[in-house]
Amino acid sequence: MEKITSFTIDHIKLKPGVYVSRIDNVEGHPVTTFDLRMTSPNDEPVMNTAEMHTIEHLAATFLRNHLEFGNKTIYFGPMGCRTGFYLLLSGKYESRDIVPLMKEMFTFIAEFHDEVPGASAKDCGNYLDMNLPMANYLAKKYLNNVLSDISEEQLIYPE
Repeated sequence: MEKITSFTIDHIKLKPGVYVSRIDNVEGHPVTTFDLRMTSPNDEPVMNTAEMHTIEHLAATFLRNHLEFGNKTIYFGPMGCRTGFYLLLSGKYESRDIVPLMKEMFTFIAEFHDEVPGASAKDCGNYLDMNLPMANYLAKKYLNNVLSDISEEQLIYPE
């Protein structure tokens, strides 16, 4: 079986950043998949499920309610390796195109101190697995260490 594109990226060279993972055409319409890499793969600890789950709830809520990108958001969810998230947007984009949106979203998450949307037994299948303080911390870290002064190297997958 042929390797899928994400498994052909050199994860030893991969740094935290915002990457276009792929662009697909669905019935003639482009869909861009972004790799929002928050931790350095195989180099620093992965994120725990509780904070990832919290980030997922907050980011999905933020994106779906965003004036410009709400109707373009197809999916936001965690990577199985727990080093980041995937964001799928309707349309053809480059990494740099969504940096302002990511700054806005991760600022929202870093500063969020209310009840996490959807964090109830009625709304979520694992609502107890949440950690808002750690989600705030990781969002602030990503915002300060990656998004605030993002380099070209953090926008294009390594060769």
